[in-house]
Amino acid sequence: MKIKQISLYIISAPLNEPFITHLETVTERAAIIVEAADSDGFKGYGEVTAFASPWYTEETLVTAQHMLKDFLIPALFECEISNPKELEFIFKRFRRNNMAKSGLEQAVWDLYAKQQGVSLSKLFGGTAKRIPSGAVVTGSSSRRAIQQIEDLHTEGYQRYKIKISRTNDTELLRDIRRYFPDLPLMADANSDYTLDDINHLKTLDEFRLLMLEQPLAHDDIAEHSLLQEKIKTPLCLDESIHSFQDAKGALLMGSCRIINIKMSRVGGWIQAKKIHDLCYSQNIPVWCGGMVEFGVSRAHNIALASLPGFTIAGDISSSSRYWEEDIIDPEVKVVNGWIAVPEKSGIGFGINERRLLAIANHKEVYKTRGEIK
Repeated sequence: MKIKQISLYIISAPLNEPFITHLETVTERAAIIVEAADSDGFKGYGEVTAFASPWYTEETLVTAQHMLKDFLIPALFECEISNPKELEFIFKRFRRNNMAKSGLEQAVWDLYAKQQGVSLSKLFGGTAKRIPSGAVVTGSSSRRAIQQIEDLHTEGYQRYKIKISRTNDTELLRDIRRYFPDLPLMADANSDYTLDDINHLKTLDEFRLLMLEQPLAHDDIAEHSLLQEKIKTPLCLDESIHSFQDAKGALLMGSCRIINIKMSRVGGWIQAKKIHDLCYSQNIPVWCGGMVEFGVSRAHNIALASLPGFTIAGDISSSSRYWEEDIIDPEVKVVNGWIAVPEKSGIGFGINERRLLAIANHKEVYKTRGEIK
């Protein structure tokens, strides 16, 4: 599959409402859209979902652009690949930088699937015709969180993730449970606790959460195993799972009972599929996490979440949840709590080129000889 050129679009757009965690408040989202084109007119798309600052992982959009320009794209052009599976070995010599790798790998897989005339869902063994949708609630107060849930409930979202911290967890969850006693609810701590908080974390069992996501350090696996022994609520690992090896180690140690698979965090389709297959073989539920992303990444996530091991509603919402106008056509839409998995080739969505160009701050084109336009 000879690739003629790679184009990078640096884009940014304001969110419809701020995305709030105890680590960061995001009001404007930027990303890198990767376009891979062949000589026959096919184009594949990927999205680099690193943030502008390194609050979620060590990567930023600036470091990702550097990795793509100076290492990953040149490495891709050095080889004439026949299948995107080969990218795992081509990129292996570059440590981490998973979001940069994922964006480029996504584009190549999308291109390959379009060349083969098959959807990415089918290409990777997806079985679902539609996937359940969950929503993230980031209200900074109980009142705001409850209002968000009421608004989202009209679209039928099937699971709600509440962003918590040690300063608001009990009050926030108790207030929500008063209004919604039977709501499918989980809490995401974004690493705000330590093992010194174990007695307090035990009290969260009363809220009957589907899971507690990443309560301890962002790079920890071992201490989560000690915490899981002491609490009834299933732990879910997110930030500390960057690879198949991380997932394998976490399951061996009993550090969690659920894993959140974010394609961009683990480096792309190949690693995400490996983690899925490992968990599926051990009856460990997985779900697809979101990154406040534009439609390209959302489309890849829909295809990923169609695999049989994804039994919990993921953070895949309607495009209108974040954007006045998305960069894909049609936009992602939640209908009665479900999202249809497209059957068209590749990601199954077209690119809204007018919108893409309108929010692009910069574009670079890399041709096979490394020329920059």
